[in-house]
Amino acid sequence: MPFPYVLLSAAVSLDGFLDDTGPERLLLSGPADFDRVDAVRASVDAILIGAGTIRADNPRLLVNAPGRRAARLAAGRPEYPLKVAVSGSGDLDPDARFWHTGGEKILYATDEGAERARRAGIAADVVPLGPRLDWPTILSHLYAARGVRRLMVEGGGTVHTQLLRQGLADELQLVVAPLVVGDPAAPRLFGPGQYQRGRLRLLETRRIEDVVLMRYEPTAPGSGTAAVAADRHWLRIACELAERCPPSRTAFSVGAVVVAADGTELARGFSREEGDPVVHAEEAALAKTDPADPRLAGATVYSSLEPCARRASRPAPCARLILDAGVRRVVTAWREPDTFVAGADGSGLLTAAGVDVVVLPEYEAAARKPNRHLLD
Repeated sequence: MPFPYVLLSAAVSLDGFLDDTGPERLLLSGPADFDRVDAVRASVDAILIGAGTIRADNPRLLVNAPGRRAARLAAGRPEYPLKVAVSGSGDLDPDARFWHTGGEKILYATDEGAERARRAGIAADVVPLGPRLDWPTILSHLYAARGVRRLMVEGGGTVHTQLLRQGLADELQLVVAPLVVGDPAAPRLFGPGQYQRGRLRLLETRRIEDVVLMRYEPTAPGSGTAAVAADRHWLRIACELAERCPPSRTAFSVGAVVVAADGTELARGFSREEGDPVVHAEEAALAKTDPADPRLAGATVYSSLEPCARRASRPAPCARLILDAGVRRVVTAWREPDTFVAGADGSGLLTAAGVDVVVLPEYEAAARKPNRHLLD
C-alpha cells in the first residue's frame, strides 16, 4: 500500500537530548524556529505524535499564524491539519489539550487500547489495529482512508526511532540547539538498535537565530522485497529521468538508476540517451558502471518500467543485462504493457533467477506520463 511522505521533525541539544529531567519542558529553540515549524505544519496534511508526548508536554499542535490558516482554507484544505495520536494502551487523559483544539483528530491503538480510550471519552476517531501497533498499517490507513499525502511527525523519541529504524521516514528535519543536557536519564531523540545502512544525504543547513536546522533524507535501498523510504526516493528519480527521453512511437520512455547498498548512486540513464535510438534505460545506466565493481552484487536497479525480457533491437534484454551485472534487487513502478511485446514479463524472468523484484504502483502514473502518446 502507498504511504504518505513522512517528515520527522525534532529539536535536540548538542548531546542529542530532546529534553532534560526538570519539571518544565526544556525550550531548545526560539521564536524564529517556532515560526518555521508553524510553516511546516501549515504545509502538511497531518501531524502525528505518540502517547508519551501527549502525557509529557500536553501540546496543542496547531497552525498558529492566522494567515497560514487562511491560506489553507483558500486552497480548499481544512483550517488545521489532521492531528494523529498513537497509543498502544489507550491510557490517555481525555482532558488533554490535544483533543480539544484544532480540527479533526484520530487515535490509533490496539484493540484493548481502543476500548479503553472509548470508555474514557477521548474526543477522536479511534481506530483499533488488533493486538499490536503496526506502522505500515497506520501509514497506509492515513493514506487511503484519510487522504494524507504529507505527514509531519513531532515526537517523541520512541516514535522517531521506530519510523527511522523501519525505513519509513522520508526526511529528517533536525534543529540543534547550543545546549548540553548531560543527564543520561533525559529522553534522547533516537534509541539504540539497528538502523538503515549507509549515510543520510544532507539536503539543507540553515542558521536560525542561535540554532541550526539540518534536513536529511535516507538514501540506502531496502533489502529483499520490503520497500523503504529511500526506495521511493530513487524510483521518483527514475521516473523523472523518463521525462528526459526523446519521444518515440516505437519504444517506451524509461528512466533507471543503479544504487549501491550504502545509498551511493553508481549510475543513471534513460531511453535513447545520447542519441542512441535503441538504447534502453537500464542498459544505458549499467554501461556506465564497472563490471568488476563489487558493489553491484548488493545494488538495486530502479527502473520506471519493468525491465524488458525480450527485445528486437539488441541481443540481450535488460533483464538479462541486470542478471549478468550481478544485481539481485530491482524496484519498478509499472509492469510492461503489451504495446510492443505480448506477454512481456521481465519481472518473472528476474524472479525466477533469484532477483528480488519490488513494484511500487503509486508511481505508475509518473512512469506512464511520458508514454501517454503510446497508450491512447
